[in-house]
Amino acid sequence: MQAYLDAMPEWKHGVGVRLDTLIVEGVPNVRKAVRWNTPFYGAEGNGWFLGFHCFTRYVKVSFLNGASLDPLPPVASKDPTTRYLHIPEDGVFDETQFVAWLQRAAVLPGWDGF
Repeated sequence: MQAYLDAMPEWKHGVGVRLDTLIVEGVPNVRKAVRWNTPFYGAEGNGWFLGFHCFTRYVKVSFLNGASLDPLPPVASKDPTTRYLHIPEDGVFDETQFVAWLQRAAVLPGWDGF
């Protein structure tokens, strides 16, 4: 995971480090893996609940069980169970809401696609 974060380019590096910190602090004993050039986070017994990926203009955070969160993360997916949060170049996002989402997502059944 650290190698992935270190390789994130430009402003995205700071966003990735901040996301990782919030996830580790918000979900004790979180599991981490990198697959398909994407970092994934999971909870023992519940599967993978979150991943993120770099795009040119934003970092896309994928809540793999996001359709079960309230309020819903703002961006819909073709997959009816997934919702996204896009973090733009300025790196500004509602960290309190993000932590609430990830803590709820960690206790819901997640994705077990590895």
